[in-house]
Amino acid sequence: MKNRVLKLNDAEIRQNADYVLYWAQMNRRAKSNHALEYAIELGNELGLPVLCYEGLTCTYENANDRLHTFVIEGVPDTQELLEKRGVGYAFYLRRKRSDANDVFYKLVDRSAAVVTDDYPTFIAAAHNSSVPGKVGVATFAVDSSCIVPMRCFEKREYAAYTIRPKIAKLLPEYLEAAPQRKLKHRWRAEKPAFHVEVTAGNIPELVASCEIDHSVKPSAAYRGGSAAAERRLSHFLDCSLARYAKARNEPSQHATSNLSPYLHFGHISSLQVALAVKDYAAEHKLVADEFLEELIVRRELAFNYARLASDIKGFGDLPDWARKTMQAHAGDKRDPLFTAKEMEEAKTYDPLWNATQKELLLRGKIHGYYRMYWGKKIIEWSRTYQDALDLMIGLHDRYALDGRDPNTYTNILWCFGLHDRPWFDRPIFGLMRYMAFDGMKRKTNINAYIQEIAWLEQTGNDPERL
Repeated sequence: MKNRVLKLNDAEIRQNADYVLYWAQMNRRAKSNHALEYAIELGNELGLPVLCYEGLTCTYENANDRLHTFVIEGVPDTQELLEKRGVGYAFYLRRKRSDANDVFYKLVDRSAAVVTDDYPTFIAAAHNSSVPGKVGVATFAVDSSCIVPMRCFEKREYAAYTIRPKIAKLLPEYLEAAPQRKLKHRWRAEKPAFHVEVTAGNIPELVASCEIDHSVKPSAAYRGGSAAAERRLSHFLDCSLARYAKARNEPSQHATSNLSPYLHFGHISSLQVALAVKDYAAEHKLVADEFLEELIVRRELAFNYARLASDIKGFGDLPDWARKTMQAHAGDKRDPLFTAKEMEEAKTYDPLWNATQKELLLRGKIHGYYRMYWGKKIIEWSRTYQDALDLMIGLHDRYALDGRDPNTYTNILWCFGLHDRPWFDRPIFGLMRYMAFDGMKRKTNINAYIQEIAWLEQTGNDPERL
């Protein structure tokens, strides 16, 4: 647990308590979860059982059927695996704003300590800042999102080339399976009265009962849960890892892992993925360096930025050259200009861009290479740079299963120069990297991709669905 555990308040462990509480905010899984294992460690030391609490409220920004469905689909897997280990499990679905909003605090009142997830964005970051001072019991945040813990890097890294050697030095220490401790005191109490039982059959009914946006339908491609995540991983190992290095930037080849939604919602850990890839590559005499670079170096560079940046949704932490070039080109003419609504509805003149936006609308994820092009064109078609940034973030917050994630924020800000270098000066973009339709056409099979998304839109049949 070195460098993974952070105490969030000055409160002490409560005596005469009933359990240790693990509050699963982001790492919603029973496997390869350092936070859960730390809760079990505390429980064993105190002679107490462990209760895992997972909640889902109707009040988070852009709450909708897609996001709700994906989260709830993970509940049965988590509950089954935890109960096999003797950990208690309670899931609360706050359907309406008028429903109780104090369930967590009632659980805290009977707990010896609270353990939760250390995560630098979205609700978890806000909760970890505001809640510990209110609960009066020792509260710990544990980093189980990164392989090399975020707190190993105390300053913001400039780019991949600066963090890569530091990760390489630490990786032998941290690239090992998370401990799986045996729980000495099994959970034997009844489930709390608020617990909502989830089955595969009742998920649509549960989602429909919530006061959320019902216009954003569940993903055509992705189903939530650790079992679905592991199926994705197995498929990637067997079908795509050997060709990943050459085909990853060709969307029509389907050579990427498509694990970003599962990593974001914690249904699988990057550590579990990395170990599986490393073992498979060794067994089959493959080179997996390109994939591990993305999974470890690039992803953890994003977490480093998200943890240490002053404004994850703004330009304030961009390199000086990027902010200066935007200032210099702020008055450049944009022609054509599209409204946010036109872009959201994929109504531009560019068939490739329209397909990328439709992929977001239908699947809840854009292929990583084309997402760069998607973002660059939004800059070109927006009235201001701020309008472009707000639209990119807003569309991901509403539609993307991997939105609100450190990777998402940094990938969007990359379009404005983050973790990149200055290029040749040009209108609108200044020194920021430019990406053109002709370049995409030359480098990738855009027609195959456009046809695939059109087929998905017309039929609902998705080759990405496993």
